[in-house]
Amino acid sequence: MAADNETPPKKRPWRNRRRNGRGVPHNQGSENASGAQSPHNSLKPVPPKDGSAARRPYAALDLGTNNCRLLVAHPLGRGFRVIDAFSRIVRLGDGISRTGSISDAAMDRAVDALKVCRDKLNNRNVGRRRLIATEACRIAENGEEFIDRVKNEAGLELEIIDQETEARLSVSGSASLIDRDADGVVVFDIGGGSTELSWLDLSKSRRRSPLSAHKRIVDWTSLPLGVVRLADEFGGVEVTEETYEAMVQATLNEIQGFKGGLMARDAMDAGQSIHLLGTSGTVTTLAGVKLGLKRYDRRKVDGVWIDRQSMQDMAKKVLGWTYEQRRENGCIGPDRADLVLPGCAILEAICRSWPCERLRVADRGLREGILTTMMAEDGVWRNAGRGRRRNRLPHVKSGAH
Repeated sequence: MAADNETPPKKRPWRNRRRNGRGVPHNQGSENASGAQSPHNSLKPVPPKDGSAARRPYAALDLGTNNCRLLVAHPLGRGFRVIDAFSRIVRLGDGISRTGSISDAAMDRAVDALKVCRDKLNNRNVGRRRLIATEACRIAENGEEFIDRVKNEAGLELEIIDQETEARLSVSGSASLIDRDADGVVVFDIGGGSTELSWLDLSKSRRRSPLSAHKRIVDWTSLPLGVVRLADEFGGVEVTEETYEAMVQATLNEIQGFKGGLMARDAMDAGQSIHLLGTSGTVTTLAGVKLGLKRYDRRKVDGVWIDRQSMQDMAKKVLGWTYEQRRENGCIGPDRADLVLPGCAILEAICRSWPCERLRVADRGLREGILTTMMAEDGVWRNAGRGRRRNRLPHVKSGAH
């Protein structure tokens, strides 16, 4: 992690290499400009023709700017049962906002984690799988070089997905937690290198299957800000109120161009029932702190409703803690102690932009979105759950924090 006061060079690669500009409505499909299907844009990978993978476990791997996470699962009813999981903080994007490249040390950490994932995939005899990489690999000048190294050393082929696919998978993974009586929801995923925002208009499609939630995304955007990037630029160890507010304002400046956000505000002003749905380490961590957990417990956090003001108050409380107090908290710990306040600043900007009364916490996201997408594509739930309400997903037993 860079020194807190280090000044970045004039060129900021992560700002100059942005894709799918903010605030521009996107088509529901995933075709590129030429009309051809792009493998990086596809929300639904092509299933095997012989259907053999449906009889073996499915796997989803998400290599982000901060974390490497894996889920291995079997279809169950109209959901799935996790049989193996892995999560490790690798900080792949450390310093990338200054240098534009993934460092050798970060590559080493990620490759070591991916070797563990490879062994789990082999030991579980996984059939269908999807292994994705996100923002750090998207923007790094040596992103493809890193992908080649992973293939050579860990034997895994990672797919660098674009920002639209990331936003849609995030919605798909957390969709079962959307209030099915709501008129709309703002789904946000605060990552290490970027923050995805999606506006879903549910006013004409209440109580439809969560599996089709991504089809109700009216607009989305990907902000070039995440907890690692803000920590690199503003510092995350010693954070003053002035520094914290500067991080909030930097996020608000990026949110301004999001047209879907304006639609959500109009819906709120019209008295419609709108809520926030957050899927990220920041939100789950703060929820654990708010619940007074001595150690993080996903079972108590995933799906919990917390009023927005309480969440903002808790973020301000954590701002008043010293770095050592953050390290010692069982829900934050040493790995997140320098990243939690940049995350809180992004959350504060989101809460100011959409002051909904309710916020729902999701300890699920891209991996769950990948799994549900693959299973739906393979039709493994087609004959499941007869006699129950169609398309209702049960609580998903998921992986580590």
